[in-house]
Amino acid sequence: MAESLHVYDFDKTVYAGDCSLDFWKFCMRHSPKILVYLPKTLWTLGLYLLGLRNKVQFKESFFGFLAGIPDSEEMIQRFWMVSERKLKPWFLSGIDPRTLIISASPEFLLRSVSEKLGVRLIASKVDPNSGKFLSENCYGEEKLRRFSAEFPDAVIETFYSDSPSDAPLAACAQQAFRVVGEEKILWEEYRPSGFTKMKETFLSKDFLLFLFCGGMGTLANFVCSLAISTQINPTLAYVVGYGLSLFVAYSLNARLIFHTSLKASSFGKFVISYIPNFLILFTFVSIFLNIFLWNKIIVYALAAVLGLPVTFVLVKLFAFRTSSQRGG
Repeated sequence: MAESLHVYDFDKTVYAGDCSLDFWKFCMRHSPKILVYLPKTLWTLGLYLLGLRNKVQFKESFFGFLAGIPDSEEMIQRFWMVSERKLKPWFLSGIDPRTLIISASPEFLLRSVSEKLGVRLIASKVDPNSGKFLSENCYGEEKLRRFSAEFPDAVIETFYSDSPSDAPLAACAQQAFRVVGEEKILWEEYRPSGFTKMKETFLSKDFLLFLFCGGMGTLANFVCSLAISTQINPTLAYVVGYGLSLFVAYSLNARLIFHTSLKASSFGKFVISYIPNFLILFTFVSIFLNIFLWNKIIVYALAAVLGLPVTFVLVKLFAFRTSSQRGG
């Protein structure tokens, strides 16, 4: 008979926070010298946000501070002495021999607490002395692959997670729940609030990349408009500069965010998605240049920071709807 398991994500699901980040802060308090690793981590974070490093490379850089910890095992034991209180009571009260934690956090960080609780564990295999990954990051589809490999004959009776990235595991469970704080909601009945949708949209890596791409396009617009305005009407110069900025922004968006090749059809949709932004900015430029007679440098600069949130949503939903996005 197939074994039936109760499976839980860890961070923000059964643990109130992110244990890796909490462990880093704990180590900072007790071994401040690891601050020397922070500049490299921030640099790698910037490259990751620009799509120039993958998640594993960023996490390896983050966990690089472990090289500055003389005895990481002792530090982990001390960490859980103060952090075990962040485990949620509803989880602790439901632990039984069929409980399994599956997490993208490092196995070395969760091993001691899972053994103390008497639960089974699947997590990312990371060297506790260097932070180097010894396995794939246990995230998304990789969680399902690891589960299937380690428990080939088991079934997931219940599954709990706070993250939509765990949809592959949720789909295999007999019953799955989205965890929001202390609340557990049936996966198929979960509906994010408007505030949650805004956070997922405007605090996402995609939006930060979009700001970068838009910033490069805006810079091209500003420089081109300013240069051309010495030869033609400043309002018309802005239109020409805006046209150039569209191509710059489209090229960067296609490559860095939506990972698609440059196509005339998607460029056309991209241009259409920018029409509301253009109309707002063109009206703004026309009024402040021709009616209020403001300095063109100030007007171009102010126009540069308007319209990004609306344009981001339109571009994401209309210009670059890839097959993976359509399929969820």
